[in-house]
Amino acid sequence: MRLHICAIGRIRTGPERELLDDYIARFDRTGRALALGPINEHEIDERKATGMAEQGRLIAQRLPLDAPIVMLDERGKTISSRDFSRSLQELRDRGTPDLAFVIGGADGICADLRARADMLLSLGPMVWPHRLVRVMLCEQLYRAATILAGGPYHRD
Repeated sequence: MRLHICAIGRIRTGPERELLDDYIARFDRTGRALALGPINEHEIDERKATGMAEQGRLIAQRLPLDAPIVMLDERGKTISSRDFSRSLQELRDRGTPDLAFVIGGADGICADLRARADMLLSLGPMVWPHRLVRVMLCEQLYRAATILAGGPYHRD
C-alpha cells in the first residue's frame, strides 16, 4: 500500500527535513517487507496557493484516485500508536492500493476538502506547525511499521 502525504508548505533543508528524511527512510526499510510504502510526498508551495479554497483545490489535484483520505486536524480523533498500526494493517489487508494523508496550511483545510475525509486524525489537542506535523506523522508511520513487524522500537 503506497502512502501519500499531501501537504501545504515545502520543507527544503534544516532539522525538520533531516528528521523527515530519516523517518521516511526507516519506514521504507521496515514497511517494504510488510507491503507498506513507499511514502510519497506531495508538497504545495504556500506562496502559490493563497487562501484555503485554492490550497484545497491544489491538494485535491494531488490525491490518488479513490484513495482513503486521512486529514490531520486538531479537532480530529486521537488514537494510540497501536490502533494507528492496526488501521494501516486493515487497509493493507483489504487490498487498498493507496492511502493519502492531508496536512493543511496555517488556516486549516477548506470545508469542501474536509468533507471528503474518511478520517480526521489529531496528534493531540495542541496546534502544531505543519512542518512538525509532517515529521510527527512520519515518525508514527515508522512506529506503526515496527509494531506490525514486531520490532523493539515501540514500547508499551
